[in-house]
Amino acid sequence: MTPGFANPVLGAQSSFRAVLYTLSHPGSIRELKDAPHAPAPLNPAAAALALALCDADTSLWQDGGSAIAEWLRFHTGAPPAPLHEARFLIATGAAPPLASLALGSDEAPQDGATLFLQVAALEAAPGWRLTGPGIEIATDLRVTGLAPGFAAQRAALASLFPRGIDIVLCAGSMIAALPRTTRIEVT
Repeated sequence: MTPGFANPVLGAQSSFRAVLYTLSHPGSIRELKDAPHAPAPLNPAAAALALALCDADTSLWQDGGSAIAEWLRFHTGAPPAPLHEARFLIATGAAPPLASLALGSDEAPQDGATLFLQVAALEAAPGWRLTGPGIEIATDLRVTGLAPGFAAQRAALASLFPRGIDIVLCAGSMIAALPRTTRIEVT
């Protein structure tokens, strides 16, 4: 079994700070320098986020197979859960249908899921124009490796606010976040 963070405390802290920054500044890209090497196809960024945010009290769904399931269970203790019940999800392949994830409720929107979605690349370049809280005017983000209808699928959830899901895009050791309040315009 491959190890988790080289230094569990520092690795978890730096990963937590990075994801907190990207959630507060949607479209910004951060590198997780302490990201661990995990079993394929789990990329370093998704692995680091799971190690930093998941524990025995947070349910987890993943689509990467048994080696990843064992690695995550050993390092986080997070119990596996079905797609529609999981608080955290790791998609190593195609994004699951977003409307089928836990969206929270009007009374408890914090119960909405957080999806760590692996993509091929992230760039601060035209592709998507992002607006919303945490963005002064607008910011550009180019995401490579998503299905063409992803932005429309995510936009369909906007009318459900405050319910919804938060998404962290993971490319290698890089992350960018799309909180549920962020609007995407395909450019």
